[in-house]
Amino acid sequence: MKNYFSLLFLLTVFSSIGQTMDNIVFDYDAAGNQIKRYLIDTNGDRQSSKPVKDANDIVESDFIKADIYDDIKYYPNPVKEELYLSWQLVNDTKVLSMQLYTLNGQFIQKFDKLESTNTYAISFRDLPQAIYSLVLNYSNGEQKSLKIIKH
Repeated sequence: MKNYFSLLFLLTVFSSIGQTMDNIVFDYDAAGNQIKRYLIDTNGDRQSSKPVKDANDIVESDFIKADIYDDIKYYPNPVKEELYLSWQLVNDTKVLSMQLYTLNGQFIQKFDKLESTNTYAISFRDLPQAIYSLVLNYSNGEQKSLKIIKH
C-alpha cells in the first residue's frame, strides 16, 4: 500500500511538471534556415521573439548588459550574422584587443588596435552554430569574458 501511494504521488508530480513546461517552435525559410522562434506557453499560444535589427536601427535600449560586467553591452545574443559591442572606458582603462574562442578553447580570431574606440562589430556569418567565448583584454592587464551563442 505504501508503494502504491508513492507511485501515485510521483505520477501526480511528473504530470503537473509536464503541464507547466513551455516549448519552443521555429519557422524556417525555403532554404531550411531558422527565421523566427516562438515560445509556446501552457495555453498553446505563440509568443514571438524579437526580430534582429539592422545595424543602423540599433538604439541604446537594444543592447544587452553583460551579466557580470556593468561596462560592457552587446547585441544580439544569440547572434546570426554580426555581434555589436559597446563598452565604457572606466578609469581611463582601454580595450586593447579581443579574442574569439570556441567553448572548448580553440582560438578563432583576434581583433587588435581597439584603443581609440568603444564600439566594435564582429562578423559571425562564416562561423558554425555553437557557443563562443569572447575575451576582452584591457590596458591594465585585466581580461573580461562573454559567452556568445551563434544561431
